[in-house]
Amino acid sequence: MARRKKGKPVNGWINLDKPAGLTSTQAIGRIRRILNPQKIGHAGTLDPMATGILPIAMGEATKTIPFVQDALKTYSFTAAWGEQRDTDDAEGEITETSPNRPEKSEILEILPDFTGNILQTPPAFSAIKIDGQRAYDLARSGEKPDIKPRKVYIETLELLETRPNEADFRMICGKGTYVRSLVRDIATELGTCGYVKNLRREAVGPLTLDNAISLDLLEQMDYVAALNEALLPLQAVLDDIPALPVKQEEAARLKSGQVLTFISRPDYSRLTREGLGGQEDRQALAVFNGAPVALVENRGPEIRPVRVFNL
Repeated sequence: MARRKKGKPVNGWINLDKPAGLTSTQAIGRIRRILNPQKIGHAGTLDPMATGILPIAMGEATKTIPFVQDALKTYSFTAAWGEQRDTDDAEGEITETSPNRPEKSEILEILPDFTGNILQTPPAFSAIKIDGQRAYDLARSGEKPDIKPRKVYIETLELLETRPNEADFRMICGKGTYVRSLVRDIATELGTCGYVKNLRREAVGPLTLDNAISLDLLEQMDYVAALNEALLPLQAVLDDIPALPVKQEEAARLKSGQVLTFISRPDYSRLTREGLGGQEDRQALAVFNGAPVALVENRGPEIRPVRVFNL
């Protein structure tokens, strides 16, 4: 007899507006106490000092976490000039100072150097693994982690406002981009030091501040209210991939791991209506009566299940 899973069968997303002073793991613990899901995880860590969008998946929605991690993210942040800190944010110890303060024109001039595909070295205080150890554990023990530069993508970087000792920015970027590293590198390019004073994540893919919920409000709800008012459906994070309606018997076959073949003209036209006809290795969401069945991948007329949802 299979062991009964602990917790409740909750499936979906909480688009949490994380408050400052809380780690991503602590935020998950607070939500676990409210909804007691059988399975829970987040899609992209936020530093304790940072606020904003922390996507939290529960149950079958955890199978879609990679899609959210790969989505573009929007950040607004403040760079403070004149001090370098060991954590590259306001929580660290000062390691270097500079009397130089950049002018607005100087900042605007270098912004193109930090857009597109760029090389970036993650902060010493980060979750990057080095020989099986987290970089932040090495840094806290007094070692200097040997972190290699990596390619990241910054779609847009906008200067919002400047003040004598700081500047506000907004950025849209891809997976793995560190705002702390960006500010550190911008300050170096400007001939000064700098760190992140404030950081807010405004969007992760389709999850934005407009449809987010605060932890305070969530904790005022009981279980039923949280399910009805705060839980987003699994497919809420999959709005950028096509939905492929399937029949009941096709849904059953996909759930058992079988491949569907759309050879007949009516069947193949169903693929082309969703932009899948003639496409190779494109993913879609198979749905039956509007409910998610599986993430699928097409190879010509064949539809193969990649992730099956047990809903």
